[in-house]
Amino acid sequence: MEVTVQMLVDKVKLEVVYATPELLAKAITTSDISRPGLEMTGYFDYYAPERLQLIGMKEWSYLVKMSAHNRYSVLKAMFQEETPAIVVARDLEIPKEMLKAAEEMGIAILSSRTPTSRLSGEMSWYLHACLAERASVHGVLMDIYGMGVLIQGDSGIGKSETGLELVKRGHRLVADDRVDVYAKDENTLWGEPAEILRHLLEIRGVGIIDVMSLYGASAVKDSSQVQLAIYLENFDTGKSFDRLGNGNESIELQGVTVPRVRIPVKTGRNVSVVIEAAAMNYRAKRMGFDATKTFEDRLSKLIAKNEETND
Repeated sequence: MEVTVQMLVDKVKLEVVYATPELLAKAITTSDISRPGLEMTGYFDYYAPERLQLIGMKEWSYLVKMSAHNRYSVLKAMFQEETPAIVVARDLEIPKEMLKAAEEMGIAILSSRTPTSRLSGEMSWYLHACLAERASVHGVLMDIYGMGVLIQGDSGIGKSETGLELVKRGHRLVADDRVDVYAKDENTLWGEPAEILRHLLEIRGVGIIDVMSLYGASAVKDSSQVQLAIYLENFDTGKSFDRLGNGNESIELQGVTVPRVRIPVKTGRNVSVVIEAAAMNYRAKRMGFDATKTFEDRLSKLIAKNEETND
């Protein structure tokens, strides 16, 4: 996904101090943000001009103490062709030498009232989410009780129909058929729909339906963290399925490990209710309430009691 300076301005609510339409259309190619400290002293050996340059109180204080000539020279050296923009935090006053260098070198100047650290975090989060490497996986991503659940399975097993039933039960559709996933960090996987499929659900025999139009804005969500994977497969008496809930199956997507539960599908089984229960049970385990452990503890006590009675 390409991110432009204009998109950053709109998302983070930045004020445009100086820019032309061409400068606002310039692409931002990295989520890394630079706070030029040593560069202010003229040290450019490891300068990364392709990054957004963020000026906070420390950088600004150093700049205003410099002579006008030195300030202009340093800023002109910083403003290179590949530099997407300069962002000044805390609504600090823009030195006239900065405006002059920006006009000459063709660099947009943006401003914000937000404190520097918070502004850096907001921009980094947005840029990383947009620029992170993505992979497409087949399935339906649902937001169930505020938790992202990726429903997968063989073609024709009823993933989309299950997603529709979950929507009717008050949950939210994130993506159907194709889910674009990316790693937000080493432990967090995020999923979103392909733009062409946003809010759409394909039901065999009915066709494509617009979930937002039929069920309202509360029935859809633009993106969600993927916390649990559900795999639907046809019930077969010869297969072994987890009955106690002590399995540790998982899948790895974009370097992030996601726990997975396999659910057998057969006529008469309400799969959507089972998926709800699986999601709630996973959340309960994360909170320290493990029904499997409770059962095993009770079983151990019962066995011990029976042994004492037999003795």
